[in-house]
Amino acid sequence: MTGQGSGRPARAGSNPLLGLTTLLCLLIIAAWGATAMGAVTMPLSKIAGAILQFDGSRDHLLVMTVRLPRVIAAVLAGSALAVAGAIMQAVTNNPLASPDLLGINAGAAFAVVMVMTLFGARTGNTFVWFSFSGAAVAAVVVYAGSSLGRVGHSPLALVLAGVIVATFLTSVTTAMLIFDQSTLDAVRLWTAGSVTGRTMAQAKTVAPFIVAGLTAALLLGRHLTTLSLGRDASRSLGQNPLVWRGASIAIVILLAGGAVALAGPIAFVGLVVPHSVRMCIGADYRLVIPFAALGGALLVVTADMVGRLLFGSQSFPVGVTIALIGAPFFLHLARTRLRGET
Repeated sequence: MTGQGSGRPARAGSNPLLGLTTLLCLLIIAAWGATAMGAVTMPLSKIAGAILQFDGSRDHLLVMTVRLPRVIAAVLAGSALAVAGAIMQAVTNNPLASPDLLGINAGAAFAVVMVMTLFGARTGNTFVWFSFSGAAVAAVVVYAGSSLGRVGHSPLALVLAGVIVATFLTSVTTAMLIFDQSTLDAVRLWTAGSVTGRTMAQAKTVAPFIVAGLTAALLLGRHLTTLSLGRDASRSLGQNPLVWRGASIAIVILLAGGAVALAGPIAFVGLVVPHSVRMCIGADYRLVIPFAALGGALLVVTADMVGRLLFGSQSFPVGVTIALIGAPFFLHLARTRLRGET
């Protein structure tokens, strides 16, 4: 077997609970720092007071309507994209798989821009349903396209089909924005992947779908581990790969669609985080999923904060900061994988 999950049990002697607790503590610290940072530095007492005893003051309004929704959006989008990437890497048996590389993010973004261009929709509730639809259609097209030819549904065929679909949809989305200035102005930051200007209402709209997807992914951890061993191995263990692959893709659509609806098509989170997690703890997806969820949330919150610090702009897109990290990582991973197959 050549799959990314073959022969990769959890690291001996590791303490998953300690690792998860450490990640959670780091996430809380990063979330506090991101909420405190801005034109006016907000002390911890003010943040806690706004959350626990909101009094309508200027500082409390700033926390609850601007800064905290931004952090919550980053947590939701980061955890959703990282877990979606982990699932796709297990399903395709390919460490290069992720929602953005396989066209799901591009499909969701295309659908959102299309509805804004054609119908002038501007509400987060509308985004959610069209984002899910776009993600689902893109997933079906990529999966169907990868079955063509003599190497149907191979990891390479899936990546190639995903790149083609993603490139096409991104080009059409860009063309729509060029000819519709009003939509371009409305989604300029969103299309680059941004949590700027997110509202609590938008986070509440998307949160149930992402939480449901994360919960389902946790419950499917054992089946994902079996899937990651490869089709022949999973069948020999009594699993029906088609059934569990279909359920897994449905969860990916739920997670990626919700994340893109909330924060735009943030790239590389679904590639970098799950691969890093497997390098540290092995390929038991009962552990990979919770570690990826916390790691993805931590990455997006931290990248958003670092981008604001480095570039001096509160509206700097987090997708750009993560791309600066993810692009070299992807090139290294692709080079390592190709070298290993030669």
